[in-house]
Amino acid sequence: MPKYIFCTGGVVSSVGKGVTAAAIGRILKARGLKVVIQKLDPYLNVDPGTMSPYQHGEVFVTADGAETDLDLGHYERFIDENLDRTCNVTSGQIYAEVISKERRGDYLGGTIQVIPHITNEIKRRIALVGQNTDPDVIIVEVGGTVGDIEGQPFLEAIRQLRADVGRDQTLYIHVTFLPYIGATRELKTKPTQHSVRELRSLGIQPQVILARTDYPVTDDLVRKIALFCDVEERAVIPLETTDNIYAVPLLLEDAGLGDYIVEQLHLNAGPPDLDDWRDLVARMRHVEQPLRIAIVGKYVELRDAYMSVKEALNHAAVAHNRRLEVEWIHASDLEKGKGTALLERVDGIVVPGGFGYRGIEGKIDAAEYARVHKTPYLGLCLGMQIMCIEFARNVLGLDDANSTEFDGTTEHPVIDLMPDQHSVANLGGTMRLGLYPCVLQPGSIAAAAYGTDQVNERHRHRFEFNNQYRDAFIAGGARFSGLSPDGRLVEIMEVVDHPFMVGSQFHPEFASRPNRPHPLFCAFVQAAIAHQEARRVAAPAAQEEKSA
Repeated sequence: MPKYIFCTGGVVSSVGKGVTAAAIGRILKARGLKVVIQKLDPYLNVDPGTMSPYQHGEVFVTADGAETDLDLGHYERFIDENLDRTCNVTSGQIYAEVISKERRGDYLGGTIQVIPHITNEIKRRIALVGQNTDPDVIIVEVGGTVGDIEGQPFLEAIRQLRADVGRDQTLYIHVTFLPYIGATRELKTKPTQHSVRELRSLGIQPQVILARTDYPVTDDLVRKIALFCDVEERAVIPLETTDNIYAVPLLLEDAGLGDYIVEQLHLNAGPPDLDDWRDLVARMRHVEQPLRIAIVGKYVELRDAYMSVKEALNHAAVAHNRRLEVEWIHASDLEKGKGTALLERVDGIVVPGGFGYRGIEGKIDAAEYARVHKTPYLGLCLGMQIMCIEFARNVLGLDDANSTEFDGTTEHPVIDLMPDQHSVANLGGTMRLGLYPCVLQPGSIAAAAYGTDQVNERHRHRFEFNNQYRDAFIAGGARFSGLSPDGRLVEIMEVVDHPFMVGSQFHPEFASRPNRPHPLFCAFVQAAIAHQEARRVAAPAAQEEKSA
């Protein structure tokens, strides 16, 4: 039977519970333990697939095609394991399942209640995690904050689980926040005390308190929290805001959390081996030479919308001894002619995925700039489709070229639904989600980047390249360097006469790891470095010519 670690949050949301759960997974895996992590989300949506990024940031897609919370991206990047659809459970899924059973008569006419029916379904979903991997430890993060009314069934379920599986099989960790009062220049523990009291009123006594703070925590404050919250002093761990999220496992390990968890859960664990992780964090902190990359999107004011893209760029940049500097460019600004100067100063351009028409013409402008000025360009999902539209308009002369997602009456639908998708009414039914194979064309940039002839990558999209335009694109200087095994679907497009202009219909960012960057991002960063060096060499000559 696996051991369970339950992570709850207190005082405020967005306190870093997801990164903390991922970091705990990292320090346990460093001891040779098999770890899997699950997120319980209290909202009533079935999944975040139809939610605005302004609500919950990016939608992270698992290998088996589940649209999940962005915290699963943190989990995968930290523990370097592919998770599946059992690792993200929402209230919407729970209530839909219980109501479906009630409609079928599974409850034999009984009254359906939150306890036991909803809580039993939550416990059933927790039990599904890791059934195929036989983990030693299952970490369960409960979304939201203690006191949220929608989170109470989840808290009740994890309370019951302690009795179901045994007290020595479970550990409760509470991630809280210590606010700083500027007028008195002191951190306050009272909100944490109230949060723990609320948790205890629900029948859960946290055994570990991780106190998030922006300021140093004194030993006196640690003792105070331990006393008022009935927790061992060594189990009260200050977690001060760090310059690098990948340093969090090291902070927790150095504070003794790993040993404490092993002791409390009686885990058969080896000594921690975090040497590679320490080297990684040291490299991240000591890389000095900058590499400036533009991310052109419509949610750039909300960085969480492109979390995996930014992290994948960071992984690749560090691997090439460069410090990533992201130039966030709002696509709508380009439409107004306000962002072109920013494109002139970057070493590479990324157009990430997305849905909807807003900002599309600005993204097309970014793709045109990259093609004309030979600036390295990486298009991800929608970014590839944008690249195709721009190529059709400005290289092939098809002025009206567009995607039928944005213009259903366009004369040249270079991006369109596949014929067998037109009869599907449910939006989710037309989505291509999860891992699909891609065969690479020898001699292409993509094949050189991957170093193999076939890959499997994660998808999240609805529209595809229209095969009626394949011949025209090839004649105009495009290369379809990645195709589905049957040759029917375009997975990767490249511009031949360009140092690096590559678009992938899939999302390679989801598979990038801090210690194993994704090949396409590595190749893009290499091209951006070459572009940076070429501009540096050319700059003095250009200045001299301008002066003359």
